[in-house]
Amino acid sequence: MENNRLRHVVTKVLVDLMFFGGIVAWVALPFIMPLLLGFTGVYGGFRGQYTVVLMGAGACAIYILYQLRSMFKTLVGGNPFVPQNVSCLRKCAVASGVISLIFLARTLMWFTIAGAMVVVIFAILSLFCLTLKDLFKQAVSYKEETDWTV
Repeated sequence: MENNRLRHVVTKVLVDLMFFGGIVAWVALPFIMPLLLGFTGVYGGFRGQYTVVLMGAGACAIYILYQLRSMFKTLVGGNPFVPQNVSCLRKCAVASGVISLIFLARTLMWFTIAGAMVVVIFAILSLFCLTLKDLFKQAVSYKEETDWTV
């Protein structure tokens, strides 16, 4: 059990680092976009469109990481099956769906295999989060039922 707890704490620290690093990257993105486009060789006329796509998807990714931070607090606290986590998983599913839609629009405008893969991956992630939400909802129901019977 102590090994699992250590793993949970390490994972929480990594999620925290990704969350704060994501915020820094999101804020810096408009300023470093010309440099990034220079490395890729993409025409500078797409700078605004790429910035909008990455800022929108980045905001959703930061929101997902925020929800994961909230969930890890309950996990490290020893009580992961709470209604709050059901809500967090639903919000993660919505944010993943939004990322999928953003990249779908991007893929329809500028098709790339990577863009199409992002659409599929985040659509599957959205469905996965909805499935986990239902599992957690059922677990919360069972937990509350056993708490009342004891």
